[in-house]
Amino acid sequence: MEAKAIARHVRVTPMKARRVVNLIRGKQANEALAILKFAPQAASEPVFKVVQSAMANARVLADRDGVAFDEDDLFISEAFVDQGPTMKRFQPRAQGRAYRILKRTSHITVVLATPEEEAALAGASANKKGGNR
Repeated sequence: MEAKAIARHVRVTPMKARRVVNLIRGKQANEALAILKFAPQAASEPVFKVVQSAMANARVLADRDGVAFDEDDLFISEAFVDQGPTMKRFQPRAQGRAYRILKRTSHITVVLATPEEEAALAGASANKKGGNR
């Protein structure tokens, strides 16, 4: 089972959000939540919410499909941060000049998967690579 959650237009710079996302990539979902809960970076809060949302989406998908669901099986198969729109603001400076301030935003994406699905995807990609020789 694969579940995905995206937070768009988050008011955190992509570079700072990537620092936090790199901490949790490939980890088990509950372990990632524990890491994010105690991470000192401000960007850890929106990433925490996205991981929680992906876990809730996985629970809903499992209920819909009638599949046995265990949160401990979920791990973060993909996690990345894209740049969102940049808000441009101006601040007055000396001698009538204006200074541009760029307020950057991020799109945070987290994909959770179970180990069985990851193994199936890895096997399918290996078959594609070796099939045309």
